[in-house]
Amino acid sequence: MGVPTADRPDLRVSLSTSSVYPGSTASGFEAAARLGFDGVEVMVSVDEVSGDVDAVKALSEFHEVPIVSVHAPCLLLTQHVWGTDPWGKLHRSAEMALEVGASVVVVHPPFRWQREYARGFVDGVAELEAQYDLAFAVENMYPWRTGRREFQAYAPGWDPLRESYGNVTIDLSHSATAGVDSLVMARDLGPRLAHIHLTDGSGSSRDEHLVPGRGAQPTHAFLEHVAASDFAGEIVIEINTRRAASQQAREADLIESLLFARRHAAR
Repeated sequence: MGVPTADRPDLRVSLSTSSVYPGSTASGFEAAARLGFDGVEVMVSVDEVSGDVDAVKALSEFHEVPIVSVHAPCLLLTQHVWGTDPWGKLHRSAEMALEVGASVVVVHPPFRWQREYARGFVDGVAELEAQYDLAFAVENMYPWRTGRREFQAYAPGWDPLRESYGNVTIDLSHSATAGVDSLVMARDLGPRLAHIHLTDGSGSSRDEHLVPGRGAQPTHAFLEHVAASDFAGEIVIEINTRRAASQQAREADLIESLLFARRHAAR
């Protein structure tokens, strides 16, 4: 039997530095501290500061906001960040996480054209978790679609339910793009749900990363389910603010997302 909800600690709500893009990693830490987030997820990106352990530690200490997770550089945009060896990137992400006090490394499944990496990915992730005593939370992705055509871009696949990963990240925008109900996925994952990218999507072929509550995902029910469960991981706001009309509008979206999470994930 689980612990009564009232006896469990409140879930933290943190901010991904990608949520302020094209702003810098430093501006992500500043926004997280000033707006009242509980922590930061560092997206290792083309911003050199994001991959500098000493720099992100200094930002964390200066703004007095902890780093809760590290997102490995596995996007198309970051193919050459920290070299081109995908396993090398994961080892370096783990080393950063340990150095900054984070307990989670977020990683995407390989692209299909990374054949050797993909063949050993599931077992390799399990070995990394044992080696570093960290959660490597593999993120749900989606098929790539153009009109009526669909391309399976990830291997062994975009759906983490079909693999034996010990820890999984649910990204609600990716769920929307894949046409998947994030609440059903959370229930099916059970204790394997280790990390959350809280966002939303309309269900279009684009990965939208909307403010939670503005799309078609069951964001309220998803958070209420998570709060009532034994989930003890991190809720990280990961929204797209690139088209915000002003800095004030960007911050309004961040605040709305934070308050939404706190309201619906309250214990």
